[in-house]
Amino acid sequence: MLDADPVSGGPASAVTNNFVLRIISAAVLAPVAVYAAYLGGWPFALFWGLAAVAVLWEWVSLVVGPVWIIAGIGYAGIMLLAPLLLRADNTHGFLALVLLFAIVWTTDILGYFAGRAIGGRKLLPAISPKKTWSGAIVGTLGAMIVAVLVASLFGAFNRTAIAIIALLLSVVAQLGDLFESWVKRQFGAKDASHLIPGHGGVMDRLDGFWAAALVGCVIGLLHGGFDGAARGLLVW
Repeated sequence: MLDADPVSGGPASAVTNNFVLRIISAAVLAPVAVYAAYLGGWPFALFWGLAAVAVLWEWVSLVVGPVWIIAGIGYAGIMLLAPLLLRADNTHGFLALVLLFAIVWTTDILGYFAGRAIGGRKLLPAISPKKTWSGAIVGTLGAMIVAVLVASLFGAFNRTAIAIIALLLSVVAQLGDLFESWVKRQFGAKDASHLIPGHGGVMDRLDGFWAAALVGCVIGLLHGGFDGAARGLLVW
């Protein structure tokens, strides 16, 4: 039972310890990710190159079959290319990455706490039994608010457009999370690996960001071209 005595080292203690590890890992990795985005150039490319290599390693270790391996190469490739294309815009690239971080992290954090505080109907229990509609909705609404606030710190952007972009990317991030959960279930795995204490693997940490970055990059490319993907995503 989850309400076992923490002193005895029962399940409740394990859950608490895991939650503390999640906080510590996030407190270390989040500033590193933001700082790499701020620096841009080779440090940023190195950061996401290492992330892509780790994701590919986890994917190959998890799956079985040539088709799955090919899909993993595409998965890891997107993990690298989407952030690089967005950051290549010297004027808006840093904001685009910060906005993506804000949307994905807010969705994740508020979804986690709201789902447990409010409860209610499960989002997709066959794939992810703990996620709820309440958590998904609160996470998305919170991401929209935070995105508008973050964008306002960088300039006079169209707030309605930013809110709509945040709505879309928040939903996509949650779909990315569910997709990775579905992949792991196909192979009977709980975590992609144990590289990040409290989070599991790099895939587990970046599943939502991967999906949001992909869609954000596609929107930016279609609206702003290859030389202005970040501007295309943000300026309407």
